[in-house]
Order: sequence, then C-alpha cells, then structure tokens
Amino acid sequence: MTSDGRQSGRPDGRWGADAAGVLRLPSGRLVRGRGLRRPLPEGAPHPSYGLYLLGGRPPEVPWESRWLRWPDFRLPADREAARTLLAEAWERAADERVELACGGGRGRTGTALACLAVLDGVPPEEAVAYVRAHYDRHAVETPWQRRYVRRFPAPVR
Repeated sequence: MTSDGRQSGRPDGRWGADAAGVLRLPSGRLVRGRGLRRPLPEGAPHPSYGLYLLGGRPPEVPWESRWLRWPDFRLPADREAARTLLAEAWERAADERVELACGGGRGRTGTALACLAVLDGVPPEEAVAYVRAHYDRHAVETPWQRRYVRRFPAPVR
C-alpha cells in the first residue's frame, strides 16, 4: 500500500497481470487500457505514465502524462507524433505502469494498444485480433482504425 491507501502494484513498479484492463504483450510488457468516463477502480494503483487519446485536452492527473489529439472514432491528428508517443509508451512499459486511455476505452485505446502490439512484434495484420482476444473483444471500433493498425510501421528486427 502507498501512503494514500492505494495498492502499489507489483514490487518492480509494473502492473499486476490480473489487474483490470491490463494487456500483456508477447514480450511480457503490461499496459493498462482504460476509459476516462469511468472512475479508476477502487484501490487501483495509479500509473506512472499515461498517454491520453482525446479530441480535447485531458483532465489534470498527478502522474506524468502526455496528450495525443485523437478525435473519437477517428485517427490521430498527427501521425508522426502518434508513432513517437506510442513508441515511448511501449519503451516505458518495460518497467513502468503505463496507461493508455480515451473516453470509452475501446476504439482509440484499442487502436493504440494494437499499435503497441505491433511494436512488440505482433504482425500488423494480427494485432487487432490480439487486442480483442486479450483486452476487449470490442476494441478497435472503425474500419479506418483497423486499417491504421495494419499500416502501422512494424519495427525492423
């Protein structure tokens, strides 16, 4: 427990694999997806870093965060910024509690999680199915969001 009564998550500062909304990537990285219209679950640990995918500025939070302008049911307004911020979230998820969130936690969040799966080595054409199987079966809501994931640049290995 932390001084404010919240659970601290794993001793190494990452999410617990069974925590609500947490997606385990093939590498073992853990990332929490969430809808901001719902409050944090009671006793849930705070992220150490959040990437908020919203059309307008997100509310202030007491942890480090970034905002990616991403209108509901659409794609990121700045594709280059999206690649940079998603790559940063993926890197940080190796040893930090990273949270990706939009309003409902499915469309934009699911799309961003699928892009992290691509960065983690999941083939782009399989990433949406991976996120639907391991995070939310309704994730990635629109045809253009699915196409965005299929075209998301996979890392050169």
